[in-house]
Amino acid sequence: MHGLSEIAVGWPFAASLAAVATIRTLLVGRRRLALNEALHELRRPLQALALGAPAGRPPQFGADSSLQMAAAALERLEREINGQGRAPAPTSFRVRPLLESAAERWRQRAAIEGRSVLLRYRGEEVTMHGDRRAIAQALDNLIINGIEHGGGPVVLSATPLGGRLRVSIGDSGRGSRHDSGADPPASVHARLTGRRRHGHGLRVVRRIAAAHGGAFQLHRTAAGTEARLELPLLGGRGAR
Repeated sequence: MHGLSEIAVGWPFAASLAAVATIRTLLVGRRRLALNEALHELRRPLQALALGAPAGRPPQFGADSSLQMAAAALERLEREINGQGRAPAPTSFRVRPLLESAAERWRQRAAIEGRSVLLRYRGEEVTMHGDRRAIAQALDNLIINGIEHGGGPVVLSATPLGGRLRVSIGDSGRGSRHDSGADPPASVHARLTGRRRHGHGLRVVRRIAAAHGGAFQLHRTAAGTEARLELPLLGGRGAR
């Protein structure tokens, strides 16, 4: 009888746990379904944009490279949701074209704010080994952070030094679109800026830097903001 009474008392608690687990499973399933539907709908406009891109255009610059970055982000999101596919294998690539591509991608966006993106590369051509798209993603996050939250030109500086690449992205820290007089008319632009969400881009940069054996620091002073990204180079030697 004592055992039966314990079971009787414990049954409501066990039933509650089972109900919570069932509800959680249903919610997770619905969330996964919603995310997969969103992935499906995102792919369609990207495919249309890719098919409409001018033929013969170098893929590392401008809108074409932005499409590649968006496709890579979708691939990573699908891996996180469904556990499918593999992460890109590390490759060796030249650094300067990567920086030039990042600066080019965001010049039009900066122009909307009445701003500019400048690239200053000092030193010889060098090679890096890793996930090229992930590093490009880190650069994108830092550049757009400077565009949306800073003032004056966004200066992308890079210097190979001691077997590592030091990248600095700085701005004057004064003003933003809201006080620059610029007023982009498109509601799509407003939805894509994501100004209410803070910190995601910097977390992405820190994760990518750590994954490549590098480091990331953000410095804010009265003169402005400077983001410093340091990454190891391939063998510490310049490209041939």
